[in-house]
Amino acid sequence: MPHDSANDPAPSAEAMPVPLRWVGPIRLAGPDATGDVRVPLATFESPLWPSVDRGARATRAAGGIRVVVLREGMTRSVLLEAPDAAAAVAAASEIEARQGDLAQAAQHGSRHARLLGLHAEVCGALLYLRLTLDTGEAAGHNMATRAAQQALDWIARQWPTLRPVSVSANYCVDKKVSAINAILGRGRQAIAEAVVPAEICRTVLRVEPAAMADLNLKKNLVGSILAGSLRSANAHHANMLLALYLATGQDGANVVEGSQGVTLATVADGALRFSVTLPNVIVGVVGAGKDCPAARRHLEALGCAPGTPGAARRLAAIAAAVVLCGELSLLAALANPGELVRSHLRLERKGRDAR
Repeated sequence: MPHDSANDPAPSAEAMPVPLRWVGPIRLAGPDATGDVRVPLATFESPLWPSVDRGARATRAAGGIRVVVLREGMTRSVLLEAPDAAAAVAAASEIEARQGDLAQAAQHGSRHARLLGLHAEVCGALLYLRLTLDTGEAAGHNMATRAAQQALDWIARQWPTLRPVSVSANYCVDKKVSAINAILGRGRQAIAEAVVPAEICRTVLRVEPAAMADLNLKKNLVGSILAGSLRSANAHHANMLLALYLATGQDGANVVEGSQGVTLATVADGALRFSVTLPNVIVGVVGAGKDCPAARRHLEALGCAPGTPGAARRLAAIAAAVVLCGELSLLAALANPGELVRSHLRLERKGRDAR
């Protein structure tokens, strides 16, 4: 007899907390963030905590991690349909020429949203417009959507032959891996780098700098090319980003874009020069999720409390530094045959026992 699931009692609303630990301190050596900071990471992958912590110890002994935030801007794309391709191309050119008026329409009624740029794409009679907005201290998803709706309504009034199709046109690109986000960025683009002397590599990471550089080339770069990765060459950027996102009240689904990034490792004067480039760090210190008491406490501990000038930019810098620590430690483990499996077996068993 078929089972009628509609008659089942409602599932339990019991909270399922994600285990969280603090790692570090991570030493930030400028230019966009300075000082030693302990970082909260929420994850069920218990080996992540000691791994990031080892990367923090190595880079701290090496003088710290330098982080620069290059670009900032949340995106939202709108879609309109013209009578034909020629009309769509003409409209795109005309709209770009009136970008100042478009900015006024998009920003109307918002204290924070500011249009930074416009990227147009025509496909047949379809006109896609990718708006990039400064959203202040917020990650800015909702702010950007509201601005996009106002821009869409304004365009429809100015060009009556254009039919609005959607306020979100997948050209943003929200929570999906894409080439355009990896090239133009979404949220904040950050680069973290550290120079780790050979002696620290040997004593803390138990690896030679040349072995790290060789592994990164063959695994992260060549392996990613063979796999057809989309402007992405890293071991596990997403692990660290998601753990920090969950601990600080961010939208965890943005780890999809966050998984795109490039890890570089070279040897200079005997030392390991190591960097991670993240084009899509999507974080904020106000907005949905940040009113959670735990998230608010964590942001305050990171020096990213709402109201602090540049708090979201600092949080993006911290995120990049955390990614570097985790990436550095994992590659070191992989460069030592058998270390990764041994560590996972030992640490995951310990994590289960602790729970």
